[in-house]
Amino acid sequence: MTALLLVRHAPTAWTATGRLTGRADPPLSATGRAALASWRLPTEFAGAPILTSPLARARETADAFGPATVEPRLVEMDWGTWEGWRLAELRAADPPGVAAVEARGLDLRPPAGERPRDLVLRLAALFAELAGAGPRVLVTHKGVVRAAMVRATGWDYRSAPPVRVRGGEALRLTLDRTGDPLPDLAAIPLTDEARP
Repeated sequence: MTALLLVRHAPTAWTATGRLTGRADPPLSATGRAALASWRLPTEFAGAPILTSPLARARETADAFGPATVEPRLVEMDWGTWEGWRLAELRAADPPGVAAVEARGLDLRPPAGERPRDLVLRLAALFAELAGAGPRVLVTHKGVVRAAMVRATGWDYRSAPPVRVRGGEALRLTLDRTGDPLPDLAAIPLTDEARP
């Protein structure tokens, strides 16, 4: 069994305003850096190897925990022409068109973008490689955390995610020996104040 901790990067200005942030690379905001200063890895993951998305917001977050190796498969989903928009703005601009795209669940594809299903497949290959290793910390993005939930639970992307991971929390999951995640997901606090 391999324990993984998926940490979403600290906030950016786009995160705070609810903008779809895929391959765009806004830096961490001052608020994000202040939040990151209070984050600590749980004891189980202290000293574990860290893999990070190549995007700067993830790399800066990873650096707060220790040396990290860039892993391209941890990059965020490509939101295509929707990048930088708020979902409410997209829905207001084209209600039936956006509703039709969203109804596709895992096959949702923003114009010129990537499907969540593509992200799930990318992540499955990485998980297979990590199977049998010791604990790992993966510093990544919301879309990748959600893809891990799909792999673990079969969630179809059409309803609320099976686990809510808030700011200052990470997703803990366990891989079996083949790299398939077990369904025992948990949101783990990264701040000392939030820990039991």
